[in-house]
Amino acid sequence: MLTAYFKPRKPKADAPDAATMLTTGNVADFKPGSVTAYPQGRFYLVRLADGGFMALSRQCTHLGCTVPWDEDTGQFACPCHASVFDMTGSVVKSPAPRPLDCFPVAIENNVIRVDTGRRIRRNQFRDDQVTYAKSDAT
Repeated sequence: MLTAYFKPRKPKADAPDAATMLTTGNVADFKPGSVTAYPQGRFYLVRLADGGFMALSRQCTHLGCTVPWDEDTGQFACPCHASVFDMTGSVVKSPAPRPLDCFPVAIENNVIRVDTGRRIRRNQFRDDQVTYAKSDAT
């Protein structure tokens, strides 16, 4: 009976915690090619030109500085050491060693939700990191 006290609890597999799920809005609220900051969730919601969605961390993968979106250049530019990332979070200019981390995005009934409790460390951009609304799926 005492062993249960000392063993850490096992997290539920693949079950998002309701406290970490952030509703960002409806699919129609975001134009293709747009980037919207969510400071409370520490991420940007990106709607790619093809209609897909990504939630990218605001934290640079070099030293952790907050990376602002530069509307004029269409890139994320780190003010600390000049790393630059494209709209998918991929490194355009180092010293950042890898892409921006991302968070899982779920779309149900055209409502977008981001799981801010599951930061995904990436080594490269892959198509499966993009989430599409049912009508936008390609």
